[in-house]
Amino acid sequence: MASIEIVDRSSLISGLYEQLVLNPREIALVTIDMHRGHLDMDVATMPARPEDAKRVIRNARAALDFARRLEIPVIHVVLVYRKLKSLGSEGMASPYWKAMHAAQGETDRLTPGRKSTVREHNLEGSPGTQIIPELYREADYVIDNKKRLDCFYGTDLRQLLDALSVKSVVLMGINSNTCVLNTAFTAFNFDYRVVVLSDCVASMYGDDLHVLGLQNVARCLGWVLTNEQFFQKLKEKHS
Repeated sequence: MASIEIVDRSSLISGLYEQLVLNPREIALVTIDMHRGHLDMDVATMPARPEDAKRVIRNARAALDFARRLEIPVIHVVLVYRKLKSLGSEGMASPYWKAMHAAQGETDRLTPGRKSTVREHNLEGSPGTQIIPELYREADYVIDNKKRLDCFYGTDLRQLLDALSVKSVVLMGINSNTCVLNTAFTAFNFDYRVVVLSDCVASMYGDDLHVLGLQNVARCLGWVLTNEQFFQKLKEKHS
């Protein structure tokens, strides 16, 4: 595939940033699959790059703690698969995941340059399903029945957001180009204001797809902000 230059939409994105107003009383932070199965190299079954994991955890903790001080709710959405006798894992019901499991070799993995397993990923009761401890607080909400790429699909995320009177959804987590992007699409379709924190996302699939995910959000669905931009927007409204 020929190399394609990314279209420069910086002036449009700057204008969109000026239009963005974030009311702390109408926001929720949603962490997506920020569990040990992606971010803890000791147990991860679909690991992000170690340097990405450290960056995401560090920046996510800063963003979550800042939001908690403003009493903004935090919702953790975690993928957990049941073990099934017929398939081994609920994930294997997907023809693509099943084919990926069969196609993977010792060097040709879903995660470039790192060992990973589709069939054994985040099985119920495994340590990979645990939220990264630095990111969890007792008052947070947890949704742990995510089965596919979209955090809304098959979960009660929308009901919880509506019960909390949320109008702006701030997303972070793994992966930028799959679960974060899919959730951003659905949030957009439900008329939530969509924000993705670029400092707090990564993709185990590679930098090219990480950039694709962020570009797709910024140019089609919502706002991609750094932590500092996010903090500034909250300070503007809170002051």
